[in-house]
Amino acid sequence: MTCAELAVVIVSWNVRALLRDCLASLLREAPIDTTVIVVDSASTDGTPDMVRADFPAVHLIACAENIGYVRGNNLGLRALGLTDGAPAGDQTLPASRQSPRFVWLLNPDTEVLPGAVSILLDFMREHPRCGLCGPKLIHPDGSLQHGAFEFPGLTQLLLETQPVLWRFRGSRLDGRYAGRQYESGQPFPIGHPLGAAMLARAEAIAQVGLLDPKFEMYSEEIDWAMRMKQAGWERWCVPAAVVKHYGGASSGQVSERAERIKWRSRLHYYHKHYSPLKRWLATRLVLHLCA
Repeated sequence: MTCAELAVVIVSWNVRALLRDCLASLLREAPIDTTVIVVDSASTDGTPDMVRADFPAVHLIACAENIGYVRGNNLGLRALGLTDGAPAGDQTLPASRQSPRFVWLLNPDTEVLPGAVSILLDFMREHPRCGLCGPKLIHPDGSLQHGAFEFPGLTQLLLETQPVLWRFRGSRLDGRYAGRQYESGQPFPIGHPLGAAMLARAEAIAQVGLLDPKFEMYSEEIDWAMRMKQAGWERWCVPAAVVKHYGGASSGQVSERAERIKWRSRLHYYHKHYSPLKRWLATRLVLHLCA
């Protein structure tokens, strides 16, 4: 069986124009044999027709309902033959296109800049213990967007939920890395990458499992990275690879609901990975934001 080294999974919902630009930038940069899967969550803006017409080589999974970001990515991962014990279903790709070495979970509101794919792949080949890595992210105006973070603790939760502490947001106390680390262009170890453009090793996925479906969206990448850390896999940021991220294109369509989901997801993460005392404190801090 001939296996593509790289597969890309993109979950979309009513972002047709952004997805078109994302796919165009990706296909300019990715190796010619890359498997690209678009999982569309019942878009009403003509997204499936656009993908079929403009990108016939892309494997489209058109869902009948909005299944959410995490379930959508897991559907794409299962189509590639990567499972956590659940049946792959009838969306599995032909055997000749299965089993990539690496899978890039990419948001549809991104633009892959020149060299990004080859730089990330080279890094993963050279660092066999890296289970998860991400590029440097930039805003549409070219300014730095934090795309790598320390694992969140109670300090970060305090900074995010207490307005009086606003001046410390975006600092190292808030789980961010210094801008000079991105500017150096040199890879550096991280807690977790932002989920907008995270490249995973299939071997690591096979060990730790797929994304946790209890996260509808938000914090699923933190949990994934934590499980990889617990299994001994490294996580890195590779800032020489650059991806433009518009941010919030899908979730912004339901911003109030998305905000509630964000805090429910964060609370689930704390309950899953932290001590009873930290879970209790986290619940006290964010429960009112989940309603």
